[in-house]
Amino acid sequence: MLNFLAYFGVGLCLLIVGIFLFEMTTKNKEFKLIAEGNKAAAYALGGKIIGLSIVLYSSIANSISLYDMIVWGAVAIIVQILAFYIVEWMTPKFHITQAIDEDNQAVGLFLLFVSIALGLTIAGSLTY
Repeated sequence: MLNFLAYFGVGLCLLIVGIFLFEMTTKNKEFKLIAEGNKAAAYALGGKIIGLSIVLYSSIANSISLYDMIVWGAVAIIVQILAFYIVEWMTPKFHITQAIDEDNQAVGLFLLFVSIALGLTIAGSLTY
């Protein structure tokens, strides 16, 4: 029971830190936009949360210790954030930040799916 509580607690803390880092490092302020009724921001943030949860799941499931889980969880969060910037760079036809600000729901859904796909890819890479 103590191991469960330790891994769950640290995993939850890492998830909160990951969401905070996403909010601080990306140009969109999804929480503010969501409060204003912006559905595209809700989709994008939801995808980020799911993607982060997937990579944290893998770091928990494949770790050999709590410290190992923290290290790989942190690496996964950083890679997930960097991958977001790569996706934005690879979509020159539209500016993701502006599209989310303008409540372009298609772009929000696109980001949701990309975040899940990236999370699964990163999670699969976190195995021994």
